[in-house]
Amino acid sequence: MAKKRSIFDRYTVNEKYIITRGKALTFPAMQFNVPLKEDDVYGVVVDMPMTPTVLVTLVCYINGAANLYFNLGGDYSGSASRYRAVAQAAHNFVKGCTGFVKECEKTTKYDLPIGGTHYVYMLTKNGTHKISIAPTAIPAEDKTRRIIFNMYNSVMNELRTAQLKDQAAGIETGIN
Repeated sequence: MAKKRSIFDRYTVNEKYIITRGKALTFPAMQFNVPLKEDDVYGVVVDMPMTPTVLVTLVCYINGAANLYFNLGGDYSGSASRYRAVAQAAHNFVKGCTGFVKECEKTTKYDLPIGGTHYVYMLTKNGTHKISIAPTAIPAEDKTRRIIFNMYNSVMNELRTAQLKDQAAGIETGIN
């Protein structure tokens, strides 16, 4: 009898996902033609467990790019170029994270989450900063985690709307 997966097991990932996630986490600031201070966030990578076997990584950059990558190889990318609302939500999320960098821990480790915890990596010229968010257990007084969670959920909502529009228009979304 097969062992039932637990939310505490590590996720199975494929090579494409590992490479894409790695590139996202190390994307250089110089690629964006915007003035940035040392602690200005120019990119955010959010690892979100969806089920015991599905992990999605949201990648947003200061230019409004917003892409989703799945642990088993699927992706949804390019919608920010088609839908202004996606680009605006992604840009607002990245800009908004700058105010929270000092409340995050600086890191050089990019572990995948276990359990239901989301890992949020904020990219700055001064390095990567990380904060963990347990969406079902954010204390009411923890405004930092609540605001960050709401910001990336706003991006996710816009991406979902874009995906539905793409499906209606017959555009391949890369996700089922």
